[in-house]
Amino acid sequence: MNLLIRKARNHDRAAFQQLMEQEGKSMYKIAKAILKNDEDVADAMQETALACWEKIDTLKKDKYFRTWLTRILINNCNAIYRERARIVSGENIPEMWFQEVEYENVEWENFLNCLEEKYRTIIMLYYVQGFKTREIAEILQINENTVRGRLVTARKKLENQYTKDDTSIRKIKFDGQKGLCTAERRV
Repeated sequence: MNLLIRKARNHDRAAFQQLMEQEGKSMYKIAKAILKNDEDVADAMQETALACWEKIDTLKKDKYFRTWLTRILINNCNAIYRERARIVSGENIPEMWFQEVEYENVEWENFLNCLEEKYRTIIMLYYVQGFKTREIAEILQINENTVRGRLVTARKKLENQYTKDDTSIRKIKFDGQKGLCTAERRV
């Protein structure tokens, strides 16, 4: 990947295209978590790719390419989100997250949709994308302690959401280690 980044910094289109293809899936998941609309996600990804291509010279270190790309994507998503919020003004946007039809993904989607955007973004970056709290702080341009606090709050909200249904007994446990979330559901 470092070789591709170096080539892309020298304006090698093929190398840059390969980088975008490699990062496309993770970009889609992040954008979808924020925007929830495939057309807006496509716009954000396209704007991000264009901005990255034009500003690849501003990347300070190759090892931070993914963080840099994610920051640009989140900024573009937030801009689109604010623009759509002004246009829609009060109408509810249908909530969709992943287009996979598997039950686990539908449940995960509904599960995360109970969170506000600031918590959902951090959960996605931490558990799905595998970023460290320090990296998330850099991406979102907030304090690392704020990231940790939001992770704790998001976990509590998810636990409350998962256990609030009176018709079933549900348990959820977030392990302190990255990417480990176990859930048990009894009906």
